[in-house]
Amino acid sequence: MEPRLAARSALPKHSRQFLLGVVVASHIRPNHFIRLPAQVNTPQQIHQDRKAHTRRNASSAAPHIIETEHVTTSVPVSRPLSCLSLPTLIRSYIITSVSSIPLLLRPSLSVMSFLAHTKSPLFMPDRNPLLHFLLKKTFYAQFCAGETPTEVRATIADLKHTGYSGVILGHAKEVVLTKEDSEGLDASRDSSQQAALNADEIATWRSNTVATVDLAQPGDFVALKFTGAGRQALQHLKATIACSPDFEQAVHEICQSAQQKGVKLLFDAEQASLQQGIDNWTMYFAKRYNKNQALVYGTYQAYAQRTPRILARHLELARNEEFVLGVKLVRGAYLGSDPRELFWPTIEETHKCYNEIAKAILQRQYQGMLQPIAGGSSEFPQASLVLATHNAESVRLAGKLRDEQARNGEPQIELAYGQLMGMADNVSCEVVQTARSRLESSATNVEIPRAYKYLVWGKLGECMKYLLRRAHENRDAVTRTVEARRALSRELGSRMAFWRT
Repeated sequence: MEPRLAARSALPKHSRQFLLGVVVASHIRPNHFIRLPAQVNTPQQIHQDRKAHTRRNASSAAPHIIETEHVTTSVPVSRPLSCLSLPTLIRSYIITSVSSIPLLLRPSLSVMSFLAHTKSPLFMPDRNPLLHFLLKKTFYAQFCAGETPTEVRATIADLKHTGYSGVILGHAKEVVLTKEDSEGLDASRDSSQQAALNADEIATWRSNTVATVDLAQPGDFVALKFTGAGRQALQHLKATIACSPDFEQAVHEICQSAQQKGVKLLFDAEQASLQQGIDNWTMYFAKRYNKNQALVYGTYQAYAQRTPRILARHLELARNEEFVLGVKLVRGAYLGSDPRELFWPTIEETHKCYNEIAKAILQRQYQGMLQPIAGGSSEFPQASLVLATHNAESVRLAGKLRDEQARNGEPQIELAYGQLMGMADNVSCEVVQTARSRLESSATNVEIPRAYKYLVWGKLGECMKYLLRRAHENRDAVTRTVEARRALSRELGSRMAFWRT
């Protein structure tokens, strides 16, 4: 069969609408900024102002507060997305539109799933130059940092130039395990072969993670998964036993590399069957490396009913062992795979859990859903927090609380806001614009909030499963995605109206 006909017949049905969007977005020229209204400073001006006004030491855990006289805002709050370049804005609008319209989302998910799991060289992005070009210029550019260190550094520089305080960087390569591998049942390998395979998987994970730390800059975060180290790590996590000596040595090397670079580590939460083991290992390394400030962060999923109890236990451990507890707070990502009874019955309860935990940590005071463990102390330990959320209300509640603390001269913990690259730009850019306006203004005792973007790097083929997860996440958060599309549409309309004048 002719290759073109074979390609058409192999693709899932209803894919032409999806591919049309890909083709349109792939012709957007990069680094081409539209002229902004006079009252909105250009990215170059903002970058200069930021360098002139920022007084924060990246290695310090102290929050960034400036003391000046009065407030003036040069960027309208109603236009947080004005900091995006025109190509990014158009690409984001196209991809978010695909994600928020079921008629387009279904075929796009089919195509992404097909490409992520195909064994045919014809449809492997790393082997098909045309497919590689189309995906690289659209979905990959939207959600990923780059395939090479040079591309990654350029992406990070662009984000910081836009006004982000830093990035949360992870490597995309994943270990794909069969059921037999994950349960240690592969009888085709003898013990020496299995030991060699375990060592190779750990070494690859360590090498990729250290390379990611090297790409990050002081003040950035590196995200990683314990299960990325392969079969042995997965088996030990399931059994909730100590990690192997080789694995422990690899994590020590990663932690020491990050410590020297001034980079912090975010260990991801995973499926419920693994989470107890992940928590145990995270606390093991936190006790060693978080003595003066948080280097190792654990991830806490607010949709799980047990999370307040787990967090309270870790807070008590941090108080007893005298270390800083690093907390990355998320709503959760395994609703479709973990047992439903583990979660709060309603989304409102999840929101309540998330916001009350955030408030308790920010105020360093047990309250609401977060209470001391039985027999524990009510004294709250030192903590650092990453609010990883696409929920604008949670970000605004935290910002309001931080502003009150700054005005009252109250002590503040280290706080960062994080959103995935390519998603929730309306939330991220609002934080960026708030920080920007305060750096330019004369405000009294105000905090400069720190916004971060989470992004992964690696070859396009390695990133396909990550891109598929992002597509599924948009499907599971249609309301939020529709809000993001509307915000992007309003910004495009504002720029078109200005251009016509």
